[in-house]
Amino acid sequence: MATAGLTVDEQKAVEEFQQAVVAPSMSKLVILDFWAEWCGPCKALTPVLEKVAASYADKGVMLAKINVDENKFIASQFQVQSIPTVYAIFQGKPVADLTSARTESQLGQILDQLLEKLPIGAGVEEPKQDIEPLLAMGEDVLSQGDGERAAGIFAQIADMAPDNAEAVGGLIRALVLADHLPEAEAALAGVPEAMASDPAIERASSALALAKDKPDDSEADALKAAVAANPKDHQARFDLASAMIASGDHDGAAEHLLTIIEADKDWNEGAARAKLLSLFEVVGLENEWVSATRRKLSAILFG
Repeated sequence: MATAGLTVDEQKAVEEFQQAVVAPSMSKLVILDFWAEWCGPCKALTPVLEKVAASYADKGVMLAKINVDENKFIASQFQVQSIPTVYAIFQGKPVADLTSARTESQLGQILDQLLEKLPIGAGVEEPKQDIEPLLAMGEDVLSQGDGERAAGIFAQIADMAPDNAEAVGGLIRALVLADHLPEAEAALAGVPEAMASDPAIERASSALALAKDKPDDSEADALKAAVAANPKDHQARFDLASAMIASGDHDGAAEHLLTIIEADKDWNEGAARAKLLSLFEVVGLENEWVSATRRKLSAILFG
């Protein structure tokens, strides 16, 4: 699978974070401390964290430290704005913000409360939680429009968990966004039959299908001219919308599809509405853009 997209430092950071934080957090409570050499408060807090972690070690607590200057990529995923920033991590997820706790007693009180509620040492029933923070990281990069980097992240996750549909689907969508359609097709073709019906794979398949509609520049210009010459040419407008989707212009595509629906919602057996719903699925039904565009669609259909 493709591994392009991450810098060497980012690849190393993801691997080290997986080994140093995510993996042990499957059965332990990890105190995750974001710090830097130049940070005075960090140096004051370090011995407190080390002492508390040592005293709670037999209860399943450990300390992990992230130097924000050396691991900017990881720090950015946790949206660290200032340091020290300290989280309690369990099974790959932040379960408490410990930043405001600066004394042994304050930290101990919070840890005691967490240890009463969490099944520390009980193991993990669902191994997929092991990669959940990395999946979120990949989706975040994908949402920023960086297909190359997202492909690298999802490729690493898929190597770690080849049977995880979200990882494989994310890789395919990232390859599509990066305009690596042959690689995306190969990845989709390699999906096991048992995984093919998973929503994450179906979403990726839809993204690939929409991307294949991308015309060359001359075809796109011809479609624009056809629509300009005859605004009622629904087929030309539909083809133009398909081309815009393939090019990543979701706003322009939605505008043209909504125009068709407003003029004739049943045109071509509802093709414009079906295309728009496919776009919603690819972008993500929880996405704010989808919600806003869905409201426009509802206003046309039912307003």
